[in-house]
Amino acid sequence: MTIGKNNKMVQHLNYRVRVVLQDSRTFIGTFKAFDKHMNLILGDCEEFRKIKCKNTKLPEREEKRVLGFVLLRGENIVSLTVEGPPPPEEGLPRVPIPGAGGPGFGRAVGRGIPAGMAGIPAGLQGPVRGIGGPAPQNMAPMRVPGMPGMPPMGRGQPPPQMPPGMRGPMPGMMRGQPPPRY
Repeated sequence: MTIGKNNKMVQHLNYRVRVVLQDSRTFIGTFKAFDKHMNLILGDCEEFRKIKCKNTKLPEREEKRVLGFVLLRGENIVSLTVEGPPPPEEGLPRVPIPGAGGPGFGRAVGRGIPAGMAGIPAGLQGPVRGIGGPAPQNMAPMRVPGMPGMPPMGRGQPPPQMPPGMRGPMPGMMRGQPPPRY
């Protein structure tokens, strides 16, 4: 079922409604939403239920609870009655209008680091030496001849060596050869 503009339920959104359930409880609240199963959302909701006294001489009393925001399952709903029009505060914008004054003041905030600091505080520079990170010499880039982006090696430098565990270049990784197709 599609919900059109002429649907009778849409006409009553934001109205105060009374909903009676199969167990004779009554809910009064602001009708906020519904779906194809007739599940209802009520805001500012109050529940009323009748409690029978064990003495037959005493009349039954009605107990009221303030619930707030409620979802009622459509399967349990017996009736829905309009109690009154939408409350007057529904038409007011909830977002403040720019330029309209209000309480408080705005302040620009950053990422938690004061603007006047020259360097990074000691505790925020990275892992502490020997704890949680590799040694600085392990972080230095390795020079492998023939790798793109590496500066050419000049005279007086030791001959290049392959990283430990590698016996030679991988197939298709030689300069000038296209990568293998699988």
